Amino acid sequence: MNGALGEILPFAVTIAISPVPIIAAILMLMSPRPRPLGLGFLTGWVAGIAVAVGVFTLLAGVIPEKADDPGPQPIVGSTQLLFGLALLFLALKQWRSRPKPGEVAQLPKWMAAIDTMKPGAALGLGFLLAAVNPKNLLMAAAAGVSIGHATLGTGPALVAVLAFIVIAALSVLAPVVIYLAAPAKATGMLDHVRIWLTANNATIMMVVMLVLGAQLLGKGIGSF
Repeated sequence: MNGALGEILPFAVTIAISPVPIIAAILMLMSPRPRPLGLGFLTGWVAGIAVAVGVFTLLAGVIPEKADDPGPQPIVGSTQLLFGLALLFLALKQWRSRPKPGEVAQLPKWMAAIDTMKPGAALGLGFLLAAVNPKNLLMAAAAGVSIGHATLGTGPALVAVLAFIVIAALSVLAPVVIYLAAPAKATGMLDHVRIWLTANNATIMMVVMLVLGAQLLGKGIGSF
């Protein structure tokens, strides 16, 4: 159980520190309808993470390869190599897309429509960013494979999945809770966080994906 939690922790943290969904949540909390948009986005975000990691956990559980086999595990190794290479590719893409000195970081165009967004659209957006975004999908897939191959019982596996969901959702949950608790004080602080994340988005994700990609490549090679 502890081994599985240790395996999935880096993947959950990587989702949690993804700047784009945090920025989106903050913008919704600064919109004309902060409460319904913020809560809708949070609900969709949590649901998307749950669906993604749940599906990959179930799929990994039916792969015909025993996790406690001391010999080579080519299926697990191949999966880890694939995920590792994909993360290194995304790290390179993030590095090349970083703003040059003096340039202003560009955010997705859909963020301009947040002020006119409805709660249902915010929920759907949160779900898509969590479950369909390539970076987050890779993290959920890697975590699901780790849980599925840990040969845990149903109860411990469910605990591992829930732990992954909670950790991955913390960064979106935190600004929503802060705003609901003290909306007047939260606005200025959250705006400062948004500005910093916007300027450092590409660098943050490049470093994290580079480290995790190298880690997965090492584990994949060691599985053969």
